[in-house]
Amino acid sequence: MYETSYVRATSVDEAVAWLREQEEARPLSGGMTLIPTLKQRLAAPSHLIDLTRIDALRGVSVNGDTLRVGALTRHAEVATSEVVGNAIPALAQLASVIADPQVRNRGTMGGSVANNDPAADYPSAVLALDARVVTSSRTIAADDFFIDTFETALAPAELVTALEYRIPLRAAYAKFRQPASGYAVVGVFVAEYADGVRVGVTGAGASVFRWREAEAALAREMSEASLATVRMDPALLPDDDNASATYRAHLVETYTRRAVQALLAQPPRHAD
Repeated sequence: MYETSYVRATSVDEAVAWLREQEEARPLSGGMTLIPTLKQRLAAPSHLIDLTRIDALRGVSVNGDTLRVGALTRHAEVATSEVVGNAIPALAQLASVIADPQVRNRGTMGGSVANNDPAADYPSAVLALDARVVTSSRTIAADDFFIDTFETALAPAELVTALEYRIPLRAAYAKFRQPASGYAVVGVFVAEYADGVRVGVTGAGASVFRWREAEAALAREMSEASLATVRMDPALLPDDDNASATYRAHLVETYTRRAVQALLAQPPRHAD
């Protein structure tokens, strides 16, 4: 058994200071990935810095065309938030299909985004909704945030404090679930804006990515028909126990169409 010290931070500054002092410390919010990792002895942090009592990391609000969600907001809270549901219904719907009820009632948005599991749901929304990741020291554009499997642009002692999503005209998320874990074998988030379309794909690569060919086709015409000649290259996708690269490519194409179907069923938020 390894020794770990537990400390409870009361402010973001205090948590960051502890993380700087202890190079092997890890922040703890929902713990949905960290705690299983500790149980399997795949990590042995010197300190666990509990963030769950920091009120500054909570809250959901709308300011103009931006939806701001605090990093400690739990998935179940996002799913049932009237503010989120009115601003970006697709984000609330995405939160409602994350994993299982236990995870939804403990896991947090900030923890999920910072962890960047390649099969997590939120990263697809962060990319598609042109979000800004607000941290303890700066603001990072979504396109610059996700690097590789479990890797982001965050510095070692930097914490995600909030996500700021650009509210779209309309959006939708479609997901093929892994039956045991509820993670996304493939998940596709499509968001329509006056200046273009963004498509975020999760579960189909080493990290979440934008499918730019689909974005270009949908920007020309927002319809299922516009995707008829757009193909996902299996050579870009992984083979694993959940799906072959060829099957994953088929899933990406299929669930992009399903997301577009769901999007087209909605009236635009701001009709001309």
